[in-house]
Amino acid sequence: MRLGEKIRYLREVEGTLRGLDREMTQQEIVDAVLKESGKPISQSYLSQIESGARPHLTNSTRMRLARFFKVHPGYLVDDPEGFQTELLSDFGALEDKLDLWLISGAERFRGDPEMSCALLTVAKHENSRRCLLLIGAILANPGLAERLLEVFKPNGSSLS
Repeated sequence: MRLGEKIRYLREVEGTLRGLDREMTQQEIVDAVLKESGKPISQSYLSQIESGARPHLTNSTRMRLARFFKVHPGYLVDDPEGFQTELLSDFGALEDKLDLWLISGAERFRGDPEMSCALLTVAKHENSRRCLLLIGAILANPGLAERLLEVFKPNGSSLS
């Protein structure tokens, strides 16, 4: 993934985490970074990074954005050719692999904010495996999913 794509993705995730139900705009990121760090980043600089016109961040900007988005500074670079985001080793907990898979799915569905948010919500749950097993059990019970959708369907939501 390219640096600009990562920044756009982080804006989407940050908007969801802040309860906006949308991605944060570049200007909202600039304002929030200034408020939280006391140090500015220009919106035009952020735009150039996202568009690929500037392929690299300065070290100070990388550190400021890493602190703001709560990611490792090393994440804020282009991934090398052939880089894999999935764990290829059997080492590690099943729950961690599942959470990574769900987060990856949220990234792939970033064009569908409701789906992306749902996948991130499951990934952040302390027992995401149990959440998915519960969904399986609900779907195995004829008619239960439809009844639950009617009860829990937020106004204007497209849960279907």
